[in-house]
Amino acid sequence: MRRVTRGPIVLLTFDPAHRPWLTDYLPELAQLDEAQFPAMADYGRWLGSVEIKPVPVPDDCRDGFPYAYWRRPGAYLDSRIRSGSSSFWAVGDVDAGLQVLKRDVESGEWQRRYNGLLTLDEYDAGYRLVEAH
Repeated sequence: MRRVTRGPIVLLTFDPAHRPWLTDYLPELAQLDEAQFPAMADYGRWLGSVEIKPVPVPDDCRDGFPYAYWRRPGAYLDSRIRSGSSSFWAVGDVDAGLQVLKRDVESGEWQRRYNGLLTLDEYDAGYRLVEAH
């Protein structure tokens, strides 16, 4: 009988405890994340020994996943960009939060509040690589 060994299991996921700045404007996204993604501690319970590493998002990311435009807040005001993300479909009406974001971008409040982000080349938006050994 041949013994089958398994290689590592590698998953790309999101840490629902993480709160990217966009959730300050759209708390519905945090609620969706909590409903859709398991807690990081669950992976160790399910898979045994795991290593969990952040997957930073580059400042010029154009992929379109929910927190890809972390350094370009105006992108979230574009309905075409939002339409490419199922998270925005799932949370429904985000107009009120987007109006506050628009006001803050136009007034410079967003830039003052999140000034530290503007110096970064990459951002820990909460995406995680989970490797089970």
